[in-house]
Amino acid sequence: MKIKRPIQAIVLGSFLLGVLIFATLQFFHFYSNADFSIAELILIPLLAAVSSIAVFSFIFQRYLGERIRTLYRLVSNKKFDDEEFVTSINEDVFSQLESDTKRFASVQKEQIKELREQEEFRREFLGNLAHELKTPVFSIQGYILTLLEGGLEDEKVNRQFLERALNGVDRISDILEDLDEISKYEFDRYSLKVSEFDLVKLTQNIFGELEKKAESKNIAFKFSEKYDSIKVEADQGKISQVLTNLISNSISYGNEGGTTIVRFHDLDKKTILVEVADDGLGINEKHLPRLFERFYRVDKSRARNIGGSGLGLAIVKHIVEAHGQNIKVRSTEGVGSTFSFTLKKA
Repeated sequence: MKIKRPIQAIVLGSFLLGVLIFATLQFFHFYSNADFSIAELILIPLLAAVSSIAVFSFIFQRYLGERIRTLYRLVSNKKFDDEEFVTSINEDVFSQLESDTKRFASVQKEQIKELREQEEFRREFLGNLAHELKTPVFSIQGYILTLLEGGLEDEKVNRQFLERALNGVDRISDILEDLDEISKYEFDRYSLKVSEFDLVKLTQNIFGELEKKAESKNIAFKFSEKYDSIKVEADQGKISQVLTNLISNSISYGNEGGTTIVRFHDLDKKTILVEVADDGLGINEKHLPRLFERFYRVDKSRARNIGGSGLGLAIVKHIVEAHGQNIKVRSTEGVGSTFSFTLKKA
């Protein structure tokens, strides 16, 4: 028999005690010639059983109940008074306590796992941030020391070194500005200026802005087909930042003489899918889940030679998600990469 409630255990134990006393009295009555009446043989075990029920019930309510309340204080986040949580022997308190304890242990296990992941991410982020800042700081330091040691009087190097030092300062400034922008998205300290605009025209403007950079690698821009006009509702400045970053990356990581293709697909009546594809180096599949993390680099040495703060894709993801949309990436090494995100139609 499965006992679920304390009262069941108390009654069963008291019944067994009464049976034991009754059997003992019977033994003395028949084998020791003890003089017990029929009433005594029945009433004594019955009184013993009833008394044991009363005693054990009092012990449970007075002592075990207090211990259970203490356990609940440990496993429950809720603040309660003793009057709010009364342990009754008619309830399946042990099963409930077991269930709550298991749930508490599971929650704590998940929280510990999450805290460890956050700690690992924090350490990696701080390490990456220090590495990103270290390169421009060391270069600035080197140029300034050279100038102080006599280069300042040399007209052939002083202006050149100052310009290089300024480039290092600009790089640090870009990193700090990007970090500030990310923090605004993460802590909801931003406001979107949503308006209706032509996505095709915006993309054409960005093609023009990045034309010189593309010419340096002989990379061509094109649409997958002829688009007349596609109206969307979003923050034009922020979406321009997204497209600029993705198209610029397609140039930086594209092959010489390659092509950057932009596509627009109707997903439904309310949503349009934007794709920016290149035929460059591609990305190994193992890197894709972390590609939008801050400072995450697929090829660190090559990426730093290309430049950038290492925060571009993280900002892109925040901007797209701030619009209530999502962004994804598909890539194959040696074939190329395709970044896609959704926008709301006007």
